[in-house]
Amino acid sequence: MTDGDRTDEANGIRASYDETETERRLAFEVIDGSAGGRTGETAAIAQNREGYAMLKVRPTADGDELERYYGFDMALDHAGELLGVSPHDLPIPEAAADMGM
Repeated sequence: MTDGDRTDEANGIRASYDETETERRLAFEVIDGSAGGRTGETAAIAQNREGYAMLKVRPTADGDELERYYGFDMALDHAGELLGVSPHDLPIPEAAADMGM
């Protein structure tokens, strides 16, 4: 996997994908308010490393869990809500495209 597969940027939002020993993490940050978001706001979606457990939405990659979802779309909806943007404006790096599947 290259850095290009792990990051993406669109609509004033930066997305980055990372893997720890136990989790896959997709983090978002509003870098400018062009999509209506609040600059500096963050949200993250985490899933176990095996990729079959529920998705956890957090305010940051290391933050406390706010909610769990079975589907990636529902987790993206919640992340978009935290950022103040439409979930359709969230860029998804190639490496994270299969989360929740």
